[in-house]
Amino acid sequence: MSGGAGAERANVAAAGGEALPRLSRATLTGEAVARYDRMKAYPVKVLQIGEGNFLRGFADWMIDRCNRQGLFEGGVAVCQPRPSGAAKLAELREQDGLYYQWIRGLQDGRPVDELDLVSAFALTVDPYAEWERFLALGEEPALEVVISNTTEAGLVYQASEWQPEQPILSYPGKLTALLHRRFETFGGEPAKGLLLLPCELVEHNGDKLRDIVLRHAEDWGLSVAFKAWIREHNRFLNNLVDRIVTGYPAEEAERVFAAQGAEDRLLNAAEPYHLWAIEGEATLDARLPLARAGLNALWTDDLRPYQLRKVRILNGAHTLMASVGLLNGLETVREAVSHPMYGELIRDAIMNEIVPSVPLPEADMRRYADEVLERFANPHVRHKLADIALNSLSKFKVRLLPTLEAYAARTGELPPRIVEAFASLLRLYRARETGDGGFAGSRLDGSPVALRDDAAALTELAALWARLELGEMTLEDLVADILGRIDWWGRNLGEIEGLRAALAGALTKMEASAR
Repeated sequence: MSGGAGAERANVAAAGGEALPRLSRATLTGEAVARYDRMKAYPVKVLQIGEGNFLRGFADWMIDRCNRQGLFEGGVAVCQPRPSGAAKLAELREQDGLYYQWIRGLQDGRPVDELDLVSAFALTVDPYAEWERFLALGEEPALEVVISNTTEAGLVYQASEWQPEQPILSYPGKLTALLHRRFETFGGEPAKGLLLLPCELVEHNGDKLRDIVLRHAEDWGLSVAFKAWIREHNRFLNNLVDRIVTGYPAEEAERVFAAQGAEDRLLNAAEPYHLWAIEGEATLDARLPLARAGLNALWTDDLRPYQLRKVRILNGAHTLMASVGLLNGLETVREAVSHPMYGELIRDAIMNEIVPSVPLPEADMRRYADEVLERFANPHVRHKLADIALNSLSKFKVRLLPTLEAYAARTGELPPRIVEAFASLLRLYRARETGDGGFAGSRLDGSPVALRDDAAALTELAALWARLELGEMTLEDLVADILGRIDWWGRNLGEIEGLRAALAGALTKMEASAR
């Protein structure tokens, strides 16, 4: 880990029993102060919807790298997509938008251990408490780019009324309102159109976001000229992001604080590997100079191969191991892949079910799968399965269901490991309300696990499992009900031959094991 300017001060503080100060501009010294002050003078060029660990460890780290080289000279305005994100924004404000990005692992066979001070944030805006201030970001003349990560569940159409003085809940709705403010402010000037990069793991994410924005514009009766400006002068680009960002390294944080002489509650850990693949012409790097900064950024005319391999192999394996691992008492990715039983299950699912079902050259996919398994085993990355499990229902639909269907079409059989993962998800989602507005599921050992997913779906699952416990339905009835929910899966999964019986059989074994 690179040395910190405040290390000597931290040792004195530790010896004297003094509490370390919170990371802020006041704790910086030397070049870090000058760089921070330069950043604060930059105009806002990026609007970021998403305050979480991933974007901070990926996009913001990249923008900071571009700024350090004098290639971008732009600040980031960050907003949270959901009201619950206000606490993270408050922490960013308390730390003057500063945090350390800790990068550890192997890169090209060499060990990497770097601690980067990221100072890309220019300001924070809570759209729920500061709606007018949020809309005013659309008036920023230098604004170039909008980046988002609201999970797969956030990139959806939600009907809402056009009430200019009231915040809109959905991200696409907020974006439509902001773009309309920008259109009006600059009179539809073509050069004021934006580059929009939704980082949600959804196929054709740029196209989907554009279509939802246009649907809101239609719903709200906005002008034909505005809709034409959206289509013709704003670039909604399909893109793919790839980096494992694990967030706050609780077990090692104090050591970092002591080395840096300040407490950083936003300390963020990630692997060295990163890839940002964007479907657009290479000349767009002039607007967002990721490639020029030496980052692993790729402008391409066809994103599909990169997206397919990543979503099916890396993300599919993540979703599979989250359900299986949490149900069986495991906590991290590395613990899951190194487990004598479940590690073999994960490798078997990747190599024998997922890889052969990806319609790309199998030798290339196997090489990528080997890289993924090496990344999963990184001893410095503590990737919590509970974090991966966020919105698991929609993630299963996007990441594993296509493999299940492709495998069945190719072999005439169901993929046993993915079926086990599906059953594990349903059993983990044996939901009950916790009394504080939340939901808890149940591991096989009976211990609870917090469920973070669509509240309406969890309510319905809780009702189904309650009916099962009352003897009002059988496990096969429960599975049939769930598989038949077209609004969850996009189709009636009960039509997949043998799936209902296979899931019911797997759940029966799990229940017997739990007892």
